[in-house]
Amino acid sequence: MEGVRTKKGHRVAIFGAAGHTGRFVVAELLRRGLTPIAIGRDAARLALLKLADSRVASVDDPGSLDRALEGAAAVINCAGPFLETAEAVAGAAIRAGIPYLDVTAEQASALALFDRFDADARRGGIILIPAMSFYGGLADLLVTSATGDWDSVDTIEIGIALDSWHPTQGTRITGARNTAPRLAIEQGSLVPITLPAATRTWNFPPPFARQTMVELPFSEVVLISRHLRTETLHTYLSQNALNDVRDPATPAPTPVDASGRSAQRFRVEAVVTRGTDRRRVAAQGQDIYAFSAPLICEAVERILDGRFEGVGVLAPGAAFDAADFLRALTPDLTVELARA
Repeated sequence: MEGVRTKKGHRVAIFGAAGHTGRFVVAELLRRGLTPIAIGRDAARLALLKLADSRVASVDDPGSLDRALEGAAAVINCAGPFLETAEAVAGAAIRAGIPYLDVTAEQASALALFDRFDADARRGGIILIPAMSFYGGLADLLVTSATGDWDSVDTIEIGIALDSWHPTQGTRITGARNTAPRLAIEQGSLVPITLPAATRTWNFPPPFARQTMVELPFSEVVLISRHLRTETLHTYLSQNALNDVRDPATPAPTPVDASGRSAQRFRVEAVVTRGTDRRRVAAQGQDIYAFSAPLICEAVERILDGRFEGVGVLAPGAAFDAADFLRALTPDLTVELARA
């Protein structure tokens, strides 16, 4: 990739570097020739990463965050729950004058970043991107690539199929603390979904096939709402995955290869309509946690290369050429686009 050639040596800070997703991000930055700065609260856990530059900092101590970001060209926040970390780390990024990205699936966290930091980021001439992850950024990029030349759409439906979901400890903690109402889009506005959550079936290709789906919107709703006008938007997750994550006996992910990925497979499909026109886009890959690493690191590389548009708090689909971005994720992602 161009970024590997032109941006070698740039230092990128990772807050939460010793966590499950953080370790994937550290490895991906190294693969791309970027230099990670590992940041976290626990010096002993950071030491296990065996990096040349590790720094202890806490969201409760703004001064420690400021010191931790010294010399960094950008910061990636991998430490959830993001309702507890995003504002502190984003604020430190703005004080340092560097880009901020995170991997939140929490709608309330993404909304707070847009509402509270956009003006400051614009004044500082920097870019902040929340939810640059499997839940959030991927669906936003897929929908943006499908809409293409359309400046508005009538409906968007997103279906997420997982063959299993073995949650990390961080996912469980976030789920327990995230009590905010889940939001969809109806009549062009963000509204809480109707409870009990709606169910439907979705016909995926093998190995997923016909799945029972439950309405469960994530941060992609917030991202899409910020740059694409749509009358309705609903997101559905396969029932089996929801059952897994709700079961306290479901174990954490188990590595099956040298990179640490689990065997989990995923497929995301989005169907977009305008009038009688209908477009469908799909993507599939392995391990939702591991996949967030190439996704967010590709975004960091493009920002450091200047291959983005705009400043302030932006959705990925507003900041990047969505179709080109998705192509760059090969072989981590397989994308299919049909405009029928």
